[in-house]
Order: sequence, then structure tokens, then C-alpha cells
Amino acid sequence: MVFKPARNHGEAPQVTKENPPMEQLEETVAAKLAVSEGLDASAINVTSLGEELCLTGTVNSEEEVDRAVDVALSVPGVAKVSVDLGIVRRSLH
Repeated sequence: MVFKPARNHGEAPQVTKENPPMEQLEETVAAKLAVSEGLDASAINVTSLGEELCLTGTVNSEEEVDRAVDVALSVPGVAKVSVDLGIVRRSLH
């Protein structure tokens, strides 16, 4: 068994974000979707891999799918959008 000396004994470990550019892009797109007119983005998830986004979840209509793609593509840094959005009619009851 090999014992190694503690490297951060007495100090807090430094934590770095694993993929900060992707996380920032996801947050930017999600924020734009949230404030877009003609779109209920409350059930849309945004994930990215480089410049490609994937939108998953549910929306109310095919028009909302198109609107979500348009909004995502309008964000600088987004080159491609993959869509896996289901359409679910939500009632107000």
C-alpha cells in the first residue's frame, strides 16, 4: 500500500467548472427561451456539446417547437440545434 501526503491539508480544495463555455451557452439559451413570446419554455431542457444544442422536454404545439429552434439559433455560438420535444396539450384546469 502506498501512502501519499495530503495535498490540501488545512486548505479548502479549489473547485473549477468542468465545461464553463457549454454551461454558459446553455444558461443563455434557456434564459432567452424563458422570456420569448409565443413559447412556454417551462418544460424545455437545454444541453450543449460545443456549438450544438439539444432541446428536450415538452411544449404545447408544433409552432412552439419552431419558435424554440428559432430562439436557440439566434444565440451567438449556436451552430446547430437538435430537437427532441414532445407536444402535450396542457389544460388550465
